[in-house]
Amino acid sequence: MAETSNRVAIVTGASGGIGGAIAARLARDGFDIAVTYSGHSAAADALVSDVKKLERRAIAIKTDVAKSDDVARLFAATHETFGRVDVVVNSAGIMPLGPIAAGDVETFDRVIATNLRGSYLMFSAAANALGNGGRIIAISSSVLAKSFPNYGAYIASKSGVEGLVRVLANEMRGRGITVNCVAPGPTGTDLFLKGKNEQQIKALADLSPLERLGTPEDIAGAVSFLAGPDGAWINGQILRANGGFA
Repeated sequence: MAETSNRVAIVTGASGGIGGAIAARLARDGFDIAVTYSGHSAAADALVSDVKKLERRAIAIKTDVAKSDDVARLFAATHETFGRVDVVVNSAGIMPLGPIAAGDVETFDRVIATNLRGSYLMFSAAANALGNGGRIIAISSSVLAKSFPNYGAYIASKSGVEGLVRVLANEMRGRGITVNCVAPGPTGTDLFLKGKNEQQIKALADLSPLERLGTPEDIAGAVSFLAGPDGAWINGQILRANGGFA
């Protein structure tokens, strides 16, 4: 992969903890950044401001990754602004929890739409937009190995994402494009901490031999590796960045 100077990365879900950390890290690595948000723009706008302080260019685009028109508009705006797309990181995701027995099909469909359909649409757009040396990186979860109660919809969606990663890596044969996935373990973000008490958080942190939660910066470092020159020979892999959690 060439030097990152004047290269461009799209990072979805960048108004959240992990997505925001990924975008900030790639900016420090020398990428210009297009970030997405789905709700309020304040966090995304603040991130864009921070990236510009690093003397990199940045834009924020409201995007629902489950909608094909939104995804098409994201890639068109990025290309119009920067002239190219080199790395695509799909970090957008939701994690409402509940037992399968409840039969909450509405929530299940919403999780599948954002996490799995959204990944499919982002992968498809990235596969058509990237040139030789491009990188496609998904975010999954190490919770797949634990099969915790109440995580049914989330685990189903992320299992699908990991399957898509391996298939797309094979479909990119001959184009010099790698496709990989980073699967965080318990990470100290608002998404993860929501609804959990202190005892539950400590119990999850202790599952790792390193006896702590991950940080968004831990995950951003793994993405930076896959997006950078040292990740060029990694392809079709699920990198479980979890401190030994699973």
